[in-house]
Amino acid sequence: MNGSVATQARLWLWQRVSAMVLGVCVLVHLAVIIHAVRGGLSAAEILARTQGSWAFGAFYTVFVLAAAVHAPIGLARIAEEWLGWRGLKVTVATHLFGLLLLVTGLRAVYGVVVP
Repeated sequence: MNGSVATQARLWLWQRVSAMVLGVCVLVHLAVIIHAVRGGLSAAEILARTQGSWAFGAFYTVFVLAAAVHAPIGLARIAEEWLGWRGLKVTVATHLFGLLLLVTGLRAVYGVVVP
């Protein structure tokens, strides 16, 4: 991921923007968890409320997309600095990891939203 200055600037921007989105998503997610726990909801009751809720699905899809953008950029820096990986090796590894996050995250969202 050792590209041009413009590429590095875009990656920096994408990581910062995705971090802001993730920050909001984490706060909302924690608030939902606290609300559910204080309300004494069981896992079955939570699933009953989330299934068919497209608002819930949209929110968690944004959460997954932000994580799938954010994590690979950070992992690329870690792979470069700690493992000494460069070029295509780090690009392929981090893109595959991002794809894995995207697929598994969207699959989870689908599993709890679609009845």
